[in-house]
Amino acid sequence: MKKDYDGLWLKRLPAALPPCGTSAETASAELTAFFAGRGAGETFLLEPDERLGEGCRITKEAGVWHIRGGESGLLYGAYDLIQALLTGRDADGLTSSPRYALRMLNSWDNMDGSVERGYSGRSLWFEGGRFEYDPERVRYLGRLLASAHINVLCVNNVNVHAPAQRLVTDLLPDLAAFAALLRPFGVRVMVSVDFSLPLSAGLDTADPLSPDVLRFWRETADRAWRAVPDLAGFLVKADSEHRPGPNAYGRSHAEGANMLAQAVASYGGVIVWRAFVYDCLQDWRDTRTDRPCAAYELYQPQDGDFAGNVILQVKNGPYDFQVREPVSPLLLSMRKTCLALELQLAQEYTGQQIDIYAMPPMWREIFEIMPADRIRAVAAVSNLGRGYFWTGHPFAALNLYAFGRLAWDPDTAPERVTDDWIRLSYELPDPDRESLLRLLLDSRNVYERYTAPLGLCWMVTPHTHYGPNPDGYEFDLWGTYHRADRTGVGIDRTARGTGYTEQYPEALRALYEDPQTCPDRLLLFFHRLPYDYRMRDGRTLIQRIYDDHFAGCEAAEAMAETLKALALPEPDRREAAERMALQLKNAREWRDVINTFFYRFCGVPDERGRTIYS
Repeated sequence: MKKDYDGLWLKRLPAALPPCGTSAETASAELTAFFAGRGAGETFLLEPDERLGEGCRITKEAGVWHIRGGESGLLYGAYDLIQALLTGRDADGLTSSPRYALRMLNSWDNMDGSVERGYSGRSLWFEGGRFEYDPERVRYLGRLLASAHINVLCVNNVNVHAPAQRLVTDLLPDLAAFAALLRPFGVRVMVSVDFSLPLSAGLDTADPLSPDVLRFWRETADRAWRAVPDLAGFLVKADSEHRPGPNAYGRSHAEGANMLAQAVASYGGVIVWRAFVYDCLQDWRDTRTDRPCAAYELYQPQDGDFAGNVILQVKNGPYDFQVREPVSPLLLSMRKTCLALELQLAQEYTGQQIDIYAMPPMWREIFEIMPADRIRAVAAVSNLGRGYFWTGHPFAALNLYAFGRLAWDPDTAPERVTDDWIRLSYELPDPDRESLLRLLLDSRNVYERYTAPLGLCWMVTPHTHYGPNPDGYEFDLWGTYHRADRTGVGIDRTARGTGYTEQYPEALRALYEDPQTCPDRLLLFFHRLPYDYRMRDGRTLIQRIYDDHFAGCEAAEAMAETLKALALPEPDRREAAERMALQLKNAREWRDVINTFFYRFCGVPDERGRTIYS
């Protein structure tokens, strides 16, 4: 019987692939045996070379595949070679090394077993306020992460609830046992900590400049690293969405992060400090305060103040993982600070693993703009859970796989990584494989058109964040406004408006400042425009809004027809079909609600005579 963790792209990879620490001779023999079982006479020889570290070098000499690398490099090299052979790629002469040293999966798992913004079932390792897991499942998770070259797993939610504080106190033995299961696969664990933890331990302050507070964190770090010697570090969300932080004591974020960094420095640990800080109690009447400006205004003046083992983790856009945002200007401006790019695998605003939304094209756009020389790490909010399909929708596994591949080599083409995932996950005839490839690569555009074209954000149902509600956040406290009325829609973020464009380097600033040069897909993010504004293609703004929503819904219907024709295996076919039915319902609701919303403001009918409800 198929186990609930026997799936994803690992279906076609050898179950016995040796982890780190296995002898090169054993690994070579098992790889050779795997391919012999598939009727292929391939022979493998793993040759340790610690100079290559995580990197690897693959050559074929006299009919024998040679894989050279450090301990984890051999593991990654083995996976690279196997995947190349299974997908028909030429691996001879392949030299590979990671662009980013830390490739982190941020899990938003709570100790009670729930997962914040989790759309794939309950936690894989927590239940009932403690660690609760199947060791075989966790080892499978290690193989899964190693095969995608992900090397850090943060085990708990950044919103640290009280039970999770025990992870660095009495649950340290359990954390150590969990880490030991992942260690052979080159995966280190990280823990989210609450900045106010000293208060729960009896101190009367969490002031980062207090000697007692520093002493507390040094003792905490000492216990943590004695239990888990390769602990990667601590992840901190501070002064954000009601989380405690250094501002309560009149201290800067650099002072708060540096105190923690000092406490963990002797163990080689890092402090990953999230830059997701803004006013979440904003008055909607305030038209000058602009939430996208917040992170830059807070952190850019502190550039150069952070310790060398502090990594400032910055979301890819200035808002919060919307369907489309510009790259955060903080990623482009912090020249003296170690940065981590934060992405989201959990599809909070992008379909919640119900609607298909392949992320590689979006990430490629980000990597093309982002300066690699200042980025030390890449992190992603996990989409894993305990459901039958680890990622909810079986196709959402692509995003997890692609995250690891692109965090290792961001120059990898989206078409390549998507095609590799399909070939590894399914044995499809070429026409079906090509149809699925096209469907996945276009899925983001389809979703964007029927939900939030032109850079519109936050027109979602509050709290659940699934389905349309154009005024759901318009009068709320989160600073997420589109300001639609009878005259137009959008916020002027140019120098004449909130000034947000001035946070960008000159070339991007000039591009975004002018609606005639601003990319259409970001037009209403940066500009407030009337409904009769003429787009570059000659259509009015309101007609473009109508057209995109109708076209997106029609494209979703076409996706459903394509999906029906694919020779997918059960239960993937059944699960994908059930979720596609929900996606079609969602697409039609978005089309009708948003088109009606704008029609009621402007009174302009669709030029093509299609139905818009009044």
